[in-house]
Amino acid sequence: MTEQAKIKRPEPLQAVKGMNDILPADSVRWEWFEAKVRALMARYGYANVRTPIVEPTALFVRGLGEVTDIVEKEMYSFEDAMNGDKLTLRPEATAGIVRAMIEHNTLYNGPLRVWSHVALFRHERPQKGRYRQFHQIDVEALGLAGPDVDAEQILMCRALLRDLGLADTDLRLELNSLGQPAERRAHRAALIGHFEAHAEVLDDDAKRRLHSNPLRILDSKNPLMQPVVEAAPELMDFLGPESLAHLNAVRAALDAVGLSYRINPRLVRGMDYYNLTVFEWVTDRLGLPLTVCGGGRYDDLFEQLGGKPTRAVGWGMGIERMLLLLEECGIQVPQNSPDVFAVVPSAAAMAAAVATCEALRSAGLSVLMHAAGGESWGSMKTQFKRADASGARFALVFGDDELARGEVTLKALRDAGVAQRCLPLAETARWATELRTA
Repeated sequence: MTEQAKIKRPEPLQAVKGMNDILPADSVRWEWFEAKVRALMARYGYANVRTPIVEPTALFVRGLGEVTDIVEKEMYSFEDAMNGDKLTLRPEATAGIVRAMIEHNTLYNGPLRVWSHVALFRHERPQKGRYRQFHQIDVEALGLAGPDVDAEQILMCRALLRDLGLADTDLRLELNSLGQPAERRAHRAALIGHFEAHAEVLDDDAKRRLHSNPLRILDSKNPLMQPVVEAAPELMDFLGPESLAHLNAVRAALDAVGLSYRINPRLVRGMDYYNLTVFEWVTDRLGLPLTVCGGGRYDDLFEQLGGKPTRAVGWGMGIERMLLLLEECGIQVPQNSPDVFAVVPSAAAMAAAVATCEALRSAGLSVLMHAAGGESWGSMKTQFKRADASGARFALVFGDDELARGEVTLKALRDAGVAQRCLPLAETARWATELRTA
């Protein structure tokens, strides 16, 4: 046994449970999705913004609410060993964006529409479509108060769903209004009275929330509590004329474009900062009803975080869940196949192959060149198998005889109607330009 064989290899490490690798076979779908999002944001005039993954813990305690599930149970929080600062991996995106707008006085010149692609972190039990590290498209309209902007954001969601190839029947829109603080306080008092009268059926979680955040009891999935939850007072009955007018204006805009929706008086959101319009896009295609996109208006968050009064509305879309839905609906994602695969049979052909491939890439083509494995360049048969597996449209064969004549063989891999021919090396760049513009 050699000395090298005696060395014990360390055990391989694995990713943290619920935090997943996105490998090349899957990243194609992500890139396609991200391209659709970027195109949509450009159409609607939304600018990209990027904020840190780590934020002060106080940002989420103040912004989301101390008694929300996220703050109480799900945040990855730690103390900075250097200075003792209390920090948190962001569990959601909106609070960080608002913090950035306040810190940099970004709205000084007026309202702003922004979007972000973010990684978020929540310590919860991993399951299909719910992970400890997950990704989201976050969209915010800042400094705009009208119901027309609420409707715009909802219609943006619909436009993206259609751009992705989903049918209107694959998801449904649920809509509600959370009114204003005074209306919610009156509703809250009524909720507490209702649940106190049925305290014997409340579970421990509901009892804990009863006086701190009774609205969250409406989200309970406990089947034993459902009759009491269904009988609870509805916030809609406490809304004043202005809140109702705002909701009705949003509805009128959606009606005008033929977007169907369902008023769900029990619809609340997991963060405390919402008011007035809230909405969710829900699908039944993944088993139980699952929200893939949700949002609403949050007119008080800027003040909660120390900023000037600023109206705002936004939404977030879970990318993992959306990709699962696309797969379930059978929507095929285009593959990122190269235009050309360069077949290089020997080391003698390498210099010419490298120079030609660079010229083709400069002309705008995607080119994958065969590379030597060890000292062997591989047989022509093996290389053509790899060329076909790559999905390339054409193969360029840098054979010794062709190169001696200053040529390369052009072979179509995807179009049987294109005849094989020899192409002068000096004309490959022109051929690439013609192919790109065809």
